[in-house]
Amino acid sequence: MRNDIPQETPMNERIAELKNVSFAYNREPVLENVNLTIKKGEFASIVGPNGGGKSTLLKLLLGLLRPSSGELTVFGNTPEKVRHRIGYMPQHAQFDIQFPVTVMEVVLMGRLGHTRGVRYSKKDRHIADRSLEDVHIANLAKRSFSDLSGGQRQRVLIARALSCEPDLLLLDEPTANIDPEAEVVLFEILKTLNKRMTILFATHDIGFVSQTVKSVICVNRCVVVHPTSEITGEIIKDIYGGEICMIRHDHRCSEEGHEHD
Repeated sequence: MRNDIPQETPMNERIAELKNVSFAYNREPVLENVNLTIKKGEFASIVGPNGGGKSTLLKLLLGLLRPSSGELTVFGNTPEKVRHRIGYMPQHAQFDIQFPVTVMEVVLMGRLGHTRGVRYSKKDRHIADRSLEDVHIANLAKRSFSDLSGGQRQRVLIARALSCEPDLLLLDEPTANIDPEAEVVLFEILKTLNKRMTILFATHDIGFVSQTVKSVICVNRCVVVHPTSEITGEIIKDIYGGEICMIRHDHRCSEEGHEHD
């Protein structure tokens, strides 16, 4: 059985550390002199403009990319050596939406590299079942992936990332192409998961995450970390390089006027 009760965590226990890390694509700088420490139990969003380096930062932590310079460790080692402890949901899942694959089969893909032999074991299937329960869609296990809504597909892909039983969960734009109601459900799920794992996710939705996460990692070539309480209009303007509009997801309009939850 799992123990979902949060364990007391030493404040100095570090999950990941970047020291003077830089990265460039074809000599074009994407990240420069990044210094960042992620502690155990963190629940942080990575925000910034398109092309600012959000996805690149996640891929560096996963070991899919290597720094051009600087030092990067995850769980005290190189990311490649501890990748089995990291769950990852990419921004663009490489699925042919017409391919006849069930929800369970998608989630079991997360067990590749963790299972022995050529077939999935009972343990693999048990973990996949549990991962679907974690994201509240166990009833969809036999459904075709292509028949699901956008929000349901996102939860399936998170379940796939969870099926490797990670200590660190990395999500790239998990709220992309889902409606506000599905987004609320998703963040409630992530808050529960955060009781037993460290979570980082990239997003554009500053207005919503400021109500949910513990800190915001602002990425626009350089990296600055803010507690959510410090996020102001000036900081947002500095991140995105201009004025932006923020839409509240807890805001409703009715015939009687405006309502706020």
